[in-house]
Amino acid sequence: MKVGIAGVGGIGSNVAVHLVRAGCTSLKLVDFDRVEFSNLNRQFYFADQVGGYKVEMLRGNLTRIVPEVVLETANLRLSSDNMLDTFRGCQFLVEGFDDQQSKKLLVETFADSDMPIVSASGIAGREIDTIRVHRLGNCTIVGDFRTDFRKNSLYGPKISIIAAMMADFILRMGGYDDW
Repeated sequence: MKVGIAGVGGIGSNVAVHLVRAGCTSLKLVDFDRVEFSNLNRQFYFADQVGGYKVEMLRGNLTRIVPEVVLETANLRLSSDNMLDTFRGCQFLVEGFDDQQSKKLLVETFADSDMPIVSASGIAGREIDTIRVHRLGNCTIVGDFRTDFRKNSLYGPKISIIAAMMADFILRMGGYDDW
């Protein structure tokens, strides 16, 4: 099972950690961004990695967990021109974007495919009792569906819970439910 992860910030990096720790052996990590100090409270990076490309830093962190994991990385800004080709060969797709336009583009690009997509919506704030799961076609969305990170603080534990739920969905769909 190969899982594509579009955006390896708070959601994407934490989903990747959960998948690797659970035995998922093949990931494709795609992002164009660099690690910033402000990311460290909720993303799977360390202070000595600030300034490095997220996909490369995450590769190093994940191989420290499971040295045999197969990781493809692409330091790339995804667009309508490259999205389909970038995730060709993946069986699952994780949407980990910050901005609504990119989220919408990814979901629309893969809406007619049979590839399951797992996405997040409403990851900010501290309320965890409002997290729920919604299915829409081939897309499963996890979050509270109302707290916008531009208007609310990002809280590491809530992001971790949402990422764990997203990873759990992939693991169950991929046949890892015996673990």
